[in-house]
Amino acid sequence: MKTILSIQSSVAYGHVGNSAATFPLMRMGVEVWPVLTVHFSNNTGYASWRGPVLSADDVRDVVRGIDDLGVLGECDAVLSGYQGAAGTGRAVLDAVALVKQRNPAALYCCDPVLGDVGRGFFVAPGIPELMRDAVVPRAQVVTPNQFELEFLTGRQVRTLAEAVSAAQAARELGPDVVLVTSVDVEDAEPGTLDLLVATGTGTWRVTTPRLDGIFQGAGDLTAAVFLARLLQTDDPADAVAWTASVVFGVLDTTRRSGRRELQLVSAQQELVEPSRRFVATAV
Repeated sequence: MKTILSIQSSVAYGHVGNSAATFPLMRMGVEVWPVLTVHFSNNTGYASWRGPVLSADDVRDVVRGIDDLGVLGECDAVLSGYQGAAGTGRAVLDAVALVKQRNPAALYCCDPVLGDVGRGFFVAPGIPELMRDAVVPRAQVVTPNQFELEFLTGRQVRTLAEAVSAAQAARELGPDVVLVTSVDVEDAEPGTLDLLVATGTGTWRVTTPRLDGIFQGAGDLTAAVFLARLLQTDDPADAVAWTASVVFGVLDTTRRSGRRELQLVSAQQELVEPSRRFVATAV
């Protein structure tokens, strides 16, 4: 059984951050140690929310407490997502360093949550630069969306060829594996969306139908599922195909429900046996 230390936000209502990652990871047979950076009533896409922001020292204390138990060496990977302050990003890097001391083979998967196409940046000033210059270079796996990929690499992505080139350029920052979670380019087949994974041995894409709607937490779910499958199979092409299949099934269930939040319980069978299987092709 694989184990992931997941350092992310948490909400009581809905599914983003650790609230989008923990149940799917467990349903896939992966042990999860969730460390919270915030605990809000709901995600910040609503008009209001309540709850505490945990300090960087709080994050460090929780990780040290796990280490005090003598079990941190059992951790196979660290997963991080939205980082609300620069101090949190540095606490994540401290956690990664400690895990790697205990288990040098452990991976660090960074979901560099910064912004999105049409919205621009939605993180505090200084976070994008910290992510690009300090956090991403320490990761073995990164999972940017198209907007974040463009920022990290300083490249425009308008075609599939440009997406492939930018994904490989992102690897030059330090990561071994780059998963681009949403590729929407001019030369794509109408009504479709691509996932793209770049490694040192090649690049693969998976094309799925586009689903209308805004799905809060979809990126968090995508990063978690991809990391889990990569740990289980050590095959990036398999991992991106599995991830596309799982996430499409969950989002389609959510869309058909008419609800705003991810319907993880209703769609839980999709996490272990996707109803529609997509394949990865080399590009």
